[in-house]
Amino acid sequence: MAAADPRDSSSRLAPYACRPTRGRLIDEPESLIRSPFQRDRDRVVHARAFRRLMYKTQVFVSHEGDHYRTRLTHSLEVAQISRTIARVLGLDEDLAEVVALAHDLGHPPFGHAGEEALAQAAAEFGGFDHNVQALRVITMFERRYAAFDGLNLSWETIEGIAKHNGPMTGPLADPRPKPPVVTETLAAISSIKPLDLDGWPSIEAQVAALADDVAYITHDIDDGLRAGLLSIADVAEQPLAGPLLKQLVAAYPGLEQRRLIGELLRRLIDRMVTDLITETRRRIAAAGIAHADDARALGAPTVAFSAEMDQDRHAIKAYLFGALYRHVRVNRMTSKARRVVRDLVALFLAEPECLPDGWRERAEGPGNAVTARVVVDYVAGMTDRHARDEYEKLFNPFVRT
Repeated sequence: MAAADPRDSSSRLAPYACRPTRGRLIDEPESLIRSPFQRDRDRVVHARAFRRLMYKTQVFVSHEGDHYRTRLTHSLEVAQISRTIARVLGLDEDLAEVVALAHDLGHPPFGHAGEEALAQAAAEFGGFDHNVQALRVITMFERRYAAFDGLNLSWETIEGIAKHNGPMTGPLADPRPKPPVVTETLAAISSIKPLDLDGWPSIEAQVAALADDVAYITHDIDDGLRAGLLSIADVAEQPLAGPLLKQLVAAYPGLEQRRLIGELLRRLIDRMVTDLITETRRRIAAAGIAHADDARALGAPTVAFSAEMDQDRHAIKAYLFGALYRHVRVNRMTSKARRVVRDLVALFLAEPECLPDGWRERAEGPGNAVTARVVVDYVAGMTDRHARDEYEKLFNPFVRT
């Protein structure tokens, strides 16, 4: 009896699951032991940009404590949730996982504060967008392979990263103006293999996008409570979390706070994931989706929460925005972070000769668009620690360069 092909998962996939049918940006022989999406996942995991996520801020900078989430731990949690949902729905788990693992590769140091500073500093030179920066990382900056720059991922993986938040062009796209770097990067990739930017991505990529929400809502509550920026009493007043806390207190009176938080989080994740699976199944059945391209062509997303859960989700996000992301302690950290990023970009733009080897050669003199893009790409790739070290070396006259 012949051994089963380890690359073949078709027997457990639903008809609407995504299949790797459109190849890679650059043709290369496929693996004999891994499916294309498994190979994509492995390439992302081995990428330098993926390792750097360990030292990039989620909410709290890395030196504030060992147990707060970083971009790396966040990406791993998103990947775990994505795989669970994909398995239940009969989707390709590996595709959902690789989109989840790669979705934050373009984040600069210091989280959203760093992104805001980069966007402002680069406004007249094409702007900055972390989602598109992830595409630049996987198609340009990773240089591990002899035959091509980037990771040369499958079309479906690149599509999922590019569109995991929805269509990028056409009537279904977010109508807000996009910085030129977004349209230019997408056009460059589409000139090799069109990304069908008017439509939705695969169901797997949509799963990864909402798994991102589940992960960061729950782990930001966790980190906020452990840091003392949020209180159990305030969380108990929020929708979804409040009723779960009351159940826990009734079932386990006197439970220590560490265990109380852990139980709350796992139940929050379970409630949100179960709701998402139920609503997504309903939409698949209602739309008669029988093929991956059916979901791409819909006028609305296939993967979604119920209306009630969506309302609760937005209420919790609004609470976190005011109570956590705008807490004075976080505000002070983000103020310093913006200043570090802004000053680094300004210095390198005015004095590109201070850029390190490999970057300095690509610049074309101070103050022009080519140099600005080199500077932004360099700073965006920094970890929090690297940015702080560069700042000290360049602005503190008593630190050796």
